[in-house]
Amino acid sequence: MTMADEQATGAARRVTGRWVAAFAMAWLGIWMAQLGPIQLLLPAQIDEQLHPDHWIESVVAFGIVSGIAGLCSIVAYPLTGALSDRTRSRFGRRRPWIASGAVVFAIGLIVLGLQTDIIGIGIWWCVAIIGFCILGAAITATISDQVPVDQRGFVSGWISAPQAVGAILGIGLVLLLAADRFIGYSALAVLLLILVLPFLRLPDPLPPTSVVAPLSAKGLLESLWISPRKHPDFGWTMLSRVFVNFGNAFSTSLLFYFLLFGLGDKNAETDLLLVTIVYTVFVVLASLVLGRASDRSGRRKPFVVAAAASQAVAALLLAIWPSLPMGFVAAALIGLGYGCFMSVDQALATQVLPDPASHGKDLGIMNIAQAVPQAIAPLAGAFVVASVGGFAGLYVLSAVCAIAGALVVLNVKGVN
Repeated sequence: MTMADEQATGAARRVTGRWVAAFAMAWLGIWMAQLGPIQLLLPAQIDEQLHPDHWIESVVAFGIVSGIAGLCSIVAYPLTGALSDRTRSRFGRRRPWIASGAVVFAIGLIVLGLQTDIIGIGIWWCVAIIGFCILGAAITATISDQVPVDQRGFVSGWISAPQAVGAILGIGLVLLLAADRFIGYSALAVLLLILVLPFLRLPDPLPPTSVVAPLSAKGLLESLWISPRKHPDFGWTMLSRVFVNFGNAFSTSLLFYFLLFGLGDKNAETDLLLVTIVYTVFVVLASLVLGRASDRSGRRKPFVVAAAASQAVAALLLAIWPSLPMGFVAAALIGLGYGCFMSVDQALATQVLPDPASHGKDLGIMNIAQAVPQAIAPLAGAFVVASVGGFAGLYVLSAVCAIAGALVVLNVKGVN
């Protein structure tokens, strides 16, 4: 373990099962509150307002709203991460931001459920995403604050495993409450607050020194730029994350439309749920098993490369042999790859941070590489399908992005 790793671990003691359970519960609430709207509520709400003549019009509108929210995340992630780095309160350093982020997120969702025009939908989805970023930046930083390096792959798996489960539970809850969109949004907001609460009851130790560097607008803006020349491992890790997340988003964000229009599947809604369940099972298994395997081996890059390759193979299978059975095979491979990537790459990211005193800000910047691809992929994917190569072209592009991510991460030198 390097000196930087030792500084980054926070407390040297391993985190307990109680800590991991509360961490996982919090992320389950976060992912339900984000993915429930993205997968079902938000597209349906936009479609209801537009009444489009063609599905691509709805996807484009959804992509624009998501893209604007993605721009908000570019600012919110590092800004609130930097502020939490400098927070010294009797409630801790990260806890005030976790709590306030959860409240902003919940309020954004509840008010979003009342909107009846596209502008209002866009504004309040941005508010919800800002809350998501505040909460996500602070709770992710607790990994670097409190989790030893040899536990980070396993703990990071409890970010990605709840993501997959949260997608299923969020969709299921929304379907149960489909008669009233407002109730659906409100239920997700309430569950978010309930599931985050146990983590807020855990200790949030302050760093050894209480000295905090002055924060100015100029200094903050300058700190948001992390030079890839001075910190090449951080730059390569972030670029790899951008590529792999684009690959995953291109494969998954238009899956419903692929089933309905690409395959002419008359049972697209039911089959989407079944495909998603297969994806979820493999994400959960890969996140927890391969994250722990990475910890035990002390290696990160081979797992990241294999994860990206698994997603590339799945995308190429869909491009070459598009069918429902192949959809299930691809879902398993994508889930296997993305689950492994999410847990191991998050652990890798915590080991390439430039400054032990700025974990929240630096991880906030790193998280942009996940948020932005997920936000703009539906719009970019719709353009590819409509203008370039249909769904086959979309999946070839997905494979290219995943392979690029695998090649880029090989340039990281400070982590095996």
